Amino acid sequence: MLQSSSARRVARFTPCFNPYLRTAIAALSVAALLSACAIPKHPDEQAAAPDPFNPAAAQLLDDTSWVLSAWKQADGTARAIPAADQGKPITLTLSTSTGQRHASGFSGCNRYMGSYALKDGKLSFGTLGGTRMACATPGGQIEGAYLNALTHIDRTGVQMRAPQQMQLVLDNGDTLTFDSSTK
Repeated sequence: MLQSSSARRVARFTPCFNPYLRTAIAALSVAALLSACAIPKHPDEQAAAPDPFNPAAAQLLDDTSWVLSAWKQADGTARAIPAADQGKPITLTLSTSTGQRHASGFSGCNRYMGSYALKDGKLSFGTLGGTRMACATPGGQIEGAYLNALTHIDRTGVQMRAPQQMQLVLDNGDTLTFDSSTK
């Protein structure tokens, strides 16, 4: 059956009969639905800081270097630690450059080294060895306690956003805070 010219004009301008317009409307509808379901994005500085004690955060410790910046004892008092201006700071470097996890650093008087592991969100150390110099400095006075602390870690917290820090909570309740180092 032949359509009249007015029927053809109506069909041409009616959206349900125009295949190009129908395709465009369908595409816009799909785009609108997808954008309505999108997760909003926040700039890092506005987003809430992630939980530093999330077990997945500890996996970020490989190939990092740290400087001991604070030691809070279980009773809330601060333990004096040697600062960079008093000589060499206490450091900890965690490296995988040899294909194995290797820890090293300066413990206040001597250099130390050994292996480390990251399991269930916790940093732990194997046997640590080091040089054997005697020091009557503030670093020498804290060295034994620091090396002992590394063997009694209960929880590990890692914050890789600025300021980058690592917290080691010991089984006696003390907390060692390390700042990221560029070394």
